[in-house]
Amino acid sequence: MKLWGGRFEQGPSEVFERFSESLHFDKELLSADVRGSQAFARALERVGILDAADRARLIAAFDEISREAKDPAYFADAGDEDVHTLVIRKLKEKAGGLADKIHTGRSRNEQVSLDTRLWLRDTIDGTRGLLRALMRALMDCANRDRDAVIPGYTHLRRAQPVLWAHYLLAYFEMFARDLERLEQARARVNVMPLGSGALAGSGFPFDREAIAAELGFAAVTRNSMDVSADRDFALDYLYAASVLMLHLSRLCEDWILYSSDEFRWLELADGVTSGSSLMPQKKNPDSLELIRGKCGRVFGAMNSLFMTLKGLPMTYNRDMQEDKEPLFDAAAQVKASLEMMRVVVETARLNPGPPRQAAEESWAVATDLAEALARAGTPFHQAHQIAGKLVLHSIQLGKKPSDWTGAELEQFAPEFTKDMVRLMNPTEGMKTRTVRGGTAPDTVAAALDEAARRLEDLAR
Repeated sequence: MKLWGGRFEQGPSEVFERFSESLHFDKELLSADVRGSQAFARALERVGILDAADRARLIAAFDEISREAKDPAYFADAGDEDVHTLVIRKLKEKAGGLADKIHTGRSRNEQVSLDTRLWLRDTIDGTRGLLRALMRALMDCANRDRDAVIPGYTHLRRAQPVLWAHYLLAYFEMFARDLERLEQARARVNVMPLGSGALAGSGFPFDREAIAAELGFAAVTRNSMDVSADRDFALDYLYAASVLMLHLSRLCEDWILYSSDEFRWLELADGVTSGSSLMPQKKNPDSLELIRGKCGRVFGAMNSLFMTLKGLPMTYNRDMQEDKEPLFDAAAQVKASLEMMRVVVETARLNPGPPRQAAEESWAVATDLAEALARAGTPFHQAHQIAGKLVLHSIQLGKKPSDWTGAELEQFAPEFTKDMVRLMNPTEGMKTRTVRGGTAPDTVAAALDEAARRLEDLAR
């Protein structure tokens, strides 16, 4: 069956039907379509199109459709144009001619906007839950080894010593911003479009605010033409999803490196790694590489929808059917990646020896020495030069920071004092970084406590 056709002498060609059919992907919207249609049936009762008995009969039929659709075979060989047509056909099988009234004053343009918003709102809620679970796993990982010292990097070169927990809190902050972006995207999704018609508004006096309240929307849309043309809310989600995947990819890149034989910082669990079909010794970080790889699909989904929308005239155009597949795929990849990353974090174990050795053997303490000189009265530019010359001299002699004595420091440059040799231990310099957001142990401990409270608040 079609929801249109009276104006046509002939039906669509087989090629056009096959080319334009969307049920194979928009069946994802069936639950949302049923929920929206049930709310619309109640709205039709309020304007006198349905009586109470008819409304109850239609809602019961929709409930049956929703239950039956849980069986994947429900969609086999359906042959319908889209999910909306399928639902109406199934409704007609259950309610007879009464089903013809359900579309009174409603366009598929507003219907698909409603369905997509309902689906995306639920998707965002689920994604935020998965993200909070990953953030909890990062917190647990940080607390397990909160005193472990690692070298922080710039340009992938050892820069300054930091706590492992401080490093993990950096990703906590990235993901906290992702939660904010998802919440902001949800606010723009959570606006009810029913009552807009195809583009000019409905010819029936629907109480749009009542429909919105029933479906849990915070507001109603303000312009019927905008509703028909709008997919900004989907772009907002895809942008938030893309930045989230970017952050996951950076974490994956770090941990692929840190779990390598060259770093030996992390041991990834057997359950999230795989072997080689040829090389028996291999333990490959495939889970992390797959997450990193899936970024391309999510970034591509955002670009795809941008390109689909960029040249469309007002209002609805069939091009907009192409929003669903990239949106659905991006959401699926994001949720799967978050779940996978959580398992990786929960099962990974830090080997604190190698990163501490890297921090101790490198000259990551050079900034601590320069700042100590500055605190003692040496202008920082000169202090920087003195510390740099000490590093160069040590490299030429093959000396590590721990090889120096206080007396040797004083002999190297009179600006040094004997007690400054304590800063050759990376844990000593870290104690000076007490500013909020710094890596001093007490500051990081406070930051971990604060992060735990924030995460608890975000879960409410």
